[in-house]
Amino acid sequence: MNKTDLVNNIAQKSGLSKKDVESVLNGLLGEITDALSSGDKVQLIGFGTFETRKRSGRVGRNPQTGKEITIPESVVPAFKAGNKLKEAVK
Repeated sequence: MNKTDLVNNIAQKSGLSKKDVESVLNGLLGEITDALSSGDKVQLIGFGTFETRKRSGRVGRNPQTGKEITIPESVVPAFKAGNKLKEAVK
């Protein structure tokens, strides 16, 4: 399912216009992005938690040349599913 499918499904189930649903969805994604970029975590009880995790630097290998490269430390977004979501997927 892509974003367009998601907007269409929510609009159909809620009775709202596609434009309104897309506006709310974009707002939600923007707020989650802003929170993560400022180092906060977003917790949606029953669904899951969006957070950032620090990935330490390491030595990797270029698959084309076989040469070793240094991969720098980075901060990456992560999602941890909540219990209700886990149960729904089983």
